[in-house]
Amino acid sequence: MREQQMLDAAVRIFGQRGYMAASMDEIAELAGVSKPLVYLYLTSKECLFTACIRREAAALTAAVRAGVRPDLPADRQLWDGLRAFFAHTAEHPDGWSVLHLQARTHGEPFAAEVAAMRAEIVAFVTRLVVVAAREAHRDPDLPEREVAGIAEALVGAAESLAAWANATPGVTARQSAATLMNFAWAGLSNLMRGHPWAPPPADS
Repeated sequence: MREQQMLDAAVRIFGQRGYMAASMDEIAELAGVSKPLVYLYLTSKECLFTACIRREAAALTAAVRAGVRPDLPADRQLWDGLRAFFAHTAEHPDGWSVLHLQARTHGEPFAAEVAAMRAEIVAFVTRLVVVAAREAHRDPDLPEREVAGIAEALVGAAESLAAWANATPGVTARQSAATLMNFAWAGLSNLMRGHPWAPPPADS
């Protein structure tokens, strides 16, 4: 119970003030515990920040997975997953700041923790793209490199859109999910049906 209070306080301070500016004194005060107790549970600022990253990453991936029903078509799974993603990042802006802004800018091992979370989400999106291609009866399947690139692009767009939505008053999770579906799925549908966009011929 006390450890969760400390993590709640730490996520709030790290998310709003940044890793470097945050102090253990502030975190202890917000958590309503003594500074020595924080060190007793989590030993150092680095360990505390790592614990925050792991907790917030696990919560985000669990929210996305819980929002998706695997028996539905791939486009519906992606829609539900995006809504769950944007709902979670909107409801936990400090946690998203820890993951998207703070952890990535302070080197290892923090960046590695976020990379592991991101890889799990990319793998999830990759599977949806593969399933969607099969549902479209495209033969042969999309090349593995193309699928990987699409998944990376979708996750990167979702991350940027979540940061923008959290900084823009009035943008809902549903609106964010619809924006990304309109941006991505129409083009994906053409690609999966064998009608990819082709660049113009190179100048001779």
